[in-house]
Amino acid sequence: MVNYYFEDTAFKLKAKTKIKNWLKLVAESEVYTLGNVSVIFCSDNYILDINQRFLQHDYFTDIITFDYSEGSKISGDLFISVDSVKENSIEYGTDFEDELHRVIVHGILHLIGYDDHTDEDIKIMRSKENYYLSLYDLL
Repeated sequence: MVNYYFEDTAFKLKAKTKIKNWLKLVAESEVYTLGNVSVIFCSDNYILDINQRFLQHDYFTDIITFDYSEGSKISGDLFISVDSVKENSIEYGTDFEDELHRVIVHGILHLIGYDDHTDEDIKIMRSKENYYLSLYDLL
């Protein structure tokens, strides 16, 4: 089950059901089941506070993923800074919705077990993101 929350932002998510169905497809394509996933949309300041309090990192980021998965059932919290997603979409010349979907699937891929610490990890993660973004457009 995917639930959406909004903290310190006036952002309104479009296509909630389509995104839920897409994330279920992503999980199943990776031979996982979708457990309880909370997607919390927030401001830069909100995510900075989460980053400082729980990870001891003093910087802004577009997403923080807390993994509560057990076995092949993925569960977790995805904190997504709408402010950072907007900035990234401008910086990379992408559509805001596309960038938002990339960040959401990035978090799901972390819950599945993909990492982005090495150049090779990043290459695999980007490839998976691109593949699943192409599937979103087909739904």
